[in-house]
Amino acid sequence: MIEYEAVTSLNGLVRNVLEHTRGGPLPRVAIARSAEGHVLRAGVEAYERGVAEPILIGDMEETRRIADERGLDISQFASIHMPDDAQAVHEAVQLFRRGEAHFIMKGLVSTAVLLKGVLNKETGVPLEGRILSHVAAFESPIDGRLMLITDPAVNIAPNLQRKVAILKNALDVARKLGIPRPKVAVLAATEKINYPAMPATLDGDILTKMARQGEFGDAEVLGPLSLDLAVSRQAACSKHFESPVAGCADILLAPNIEAGNILYKGLTVLTGCTMAAVVVGSRAPVVVPSRGDSDESKFHSLALASLLAHRSEV
Repeated sequence: MIEYEAVTSLNGLVRNVLEHTRGGPLPRVAIARSAEGHVLRAGVEAYERGVAEPILIGDMEETRRIADERGLDISQFASIHMPDDAQAVHEAVQLFRRGEAHFIMKGLVSTAVLLKGVLNKETGVPLEGRILSHVAAFESPIDGRLMLITDPAVNIAPNLQRKVAILKNALDVARKLGIPRPKVAVLAATEKINYPAMPATLDGDILTKMARQGEFGDAEVLGPLSLDLAVSRQAACSKHFESPVAGCADILLAPNIEAGNILYKGLTVLTGCTMAAVVVGSRAPVVVPSRGDSDESKFHSLALASLLAHRSEV
């Protein structure tokens, strides 16, 4: 397994991207339906800060009007007039398949249409033997550590088999961020198995046993585990709970999309956390920004996708 330099913060993520883009061409991101102000701003910022170069696909008259309204200079970017949603997504995917783009970003198109185009068996992006899932990186409000949460946006009610795939995707991201032995907390409401009332508790126990048998490679997996024990050493100490994962989890694996999404938005809205989020599992990282994400989150999501694209080529 390739060992990467550890990324320990979102600023460190950007610095790492700049190290491999300095002096050479920037990685290119194909933006499907580019006539969206926040996405355009993130794309321009990514270009100006040396993270990625946008390729704009969509209604170019509307895109230029929005850019002019916001004082954004997009004149230097390649553009393709293609106002239809499905056609714009198809073109973004084909740019990746032809090697003209390194990753893809959602603009003014629904996530369902975008991921349908990515998953098309004949014309989409080849999967890496897994599934698509959403992974978000953030700095812990407790101690500033870089952490990951999955899956707050794509997989609705994953069964055990799908959780295995989601976890493997997240572990791949963690390792590309330079975490050699990721610590994973399989989240639930309690540390005790309570089945069938709480199916997530049984899943957590099974995933823990699978990890001990080597299913996930060099990783420490523990579940079921409550959120406080996963992220707070003080909580673990007060509850006399001892584990290498307790209080220092690198990955938070949510039991379903409701729990994951509530945690994601709780971090962004209540604590002001900046997120760097991508959809992974295919050969092309896909940036799928939420409308509620801050401009900084959109920029850092582009930086994460750029880093993952680069490290997938190594």
